[in-house]
Amino acid sequence: MENGVVLSMRNIGKSFPGVKALQHVDFTLRKGEIHALMGENGAGKSTLIKVLTGVYPKDEGEIYIDGVKDAITIRSPQEAQAYGISTVYQEITLCPNLTVAENMYIGRGKGIGVNWKEMERKAGALLSSLGIPARPRQQLGSCSLAVQQMVAIARAVDIDCKVLILDEPTSSLDDKEVAMLFRLMRDLKARGVGIIFVTHFLEQVYEVSDRITVLRNGELVCEYEVDKLPQVKLVAMMMGKELEGLDVIKKTKAGGEKAGKPYYEAEGLSSTASRPFDFHIAQGEVNGFTGLLGSGRSESVRAIFGADRVTGGKVRVNGKPVRITKPIEAMKNGIGYLPEDRKRDGIIADLSVRDNIILALQVMKGFFHPFSKAEAEKFADEYIKALEIKTASKDTPIKSLSGGNQQKVILARWLLTHPQYLILDEPTRGIDVGTKTEIQKLVLKMAEDGMCVTFISSEIEEMLRTCSRLIVMRDRNIVGELKGEELTQDHVMYTIAGGGN
Repeated sequence: MENGVVLSMRNIGKSFPGVKALQHVDFTLRKGEIHALMGENGAGKSTLIKVLTGVYPKDEGEIYIDGVKDAITIRSPQEAQAYGISTVYQEITLCPNLTVAENMYIGRGKGIGVNWKEMERKAGALLSSLGIPARPRQQLGSCSLAVQQMVAIARAVDIDCKVLILDEPTSSLDDKEVAMLFRLMRDLKARGVGIIFVTHFLEQVYEVSDRITVLRNGELVCEYEVDKLPQVKLVAMMMGKELEGLDVIKKTKAGGEKAGKPYYEAEGLSSTASRPFDFHIAQGEVNGFTGLLGSGRSESVRAIFGADRVTGGKVRVNGKPVRITKPIEAMKNGIGYLPEDRKRDGIIADLSVRDNIILALQVMKGFFHPFSKAEAEKFADEYIKALEIKTASKDTPIKSLSGGNQQKVILARWLLTHPQYLILDEPTRGIDVGTKTEIQKLVLKMAEDGMCVTFISSEIEEMLRTCSRLIVMRDRNIVGELKGEELTQDHVMYTIAGGGN
């Protein structure tokens, strides 16, 4: 292996029934480098990482690690760790009920006795050296998500980590937390750790990475130094075509003057998780809640759908007073809701794509009146085709699909109920640029057909592309409403910061 290279993967191949997930993929990581691994959902990123960490056995190819002369075979995550390869996943895999120190050293003691004072001393020294704002005796669950991510990274570093894999580490962090994480990544880079950074945030890639590798359809497209690959070219390589201009989306933005009469109206609506607020949406309108993480945007739409216990307020649908205190009542009033956390609240992981698609309609019909197999197959075929869901078959467990395709299945689930009002909370989080564009265009098409849509995204630019009206939130209160010429990033940030009061 050449000098300065800590990891070399050559000609890696991996197949699953009916799918070639990786074909002849090369990947090289250097010491003290932050290397972004990019590609659309289904491009092969997760499969490559799982081959490297011993979750999947490779079908062909060689893996070389610094300090080992011959090619190695990694049969389990434990073996990967023994070679100095550690992974920190998007979903925190530590124990929130234990202390920070216990999480850093759990499973690493030998014998029966544990020297608690020494463990806490070592944890404190490591936290301090890495600039992590946490105390050894602090319960991990009391820390922010960013600090929990950093504790997981500290644990990996303390196990003599040579290769650190960060899988979507910033997806649930705000800007300050991202900056904190990036400081830690740069510190580890200076110490010679090679970091593989998997993310869908293009701006973050260009802010912190040294090099980019792009995969598409399980094959290697290119490897570039970051300053030699313009962002537009990166997107084109990920998609395999020139990105159809998002300007088209801006020009066709729905819901302004074309919006019809009010469909849903709420006055003083509140829940156990939200403060009282007023809200309305018209037929054919796309509006959205925006604000920083914790501002109350998700809690507000959960109150609309009855997903949290409603504690007050008056609601009208199509001008008629209705009572919506639980999801089934919302569904019967023509309201659908795609939740923020698709893994926890959206997909039923072990069920097939078909069963996930028909789930909401089956709930409305009642489980004592199941659909026939022919009906279920018809529904699944229709929406797999309409949304271009990439799956080996409709019988494939949904957990086997990429994140973007899982999101399309949940969207299909709600479209099958033919809702009049659809709430989409972070529908494009953690999915690729191309699928994001598809979903944005679909939202506008649904609005043109008369559906009303509430769209929530952490990316303000995405909100500005799709929404004709933005409700701005801060500290669980509505602090402004923007439309027309006010729909600019500056206006949004100004209102969030308090200038709108």
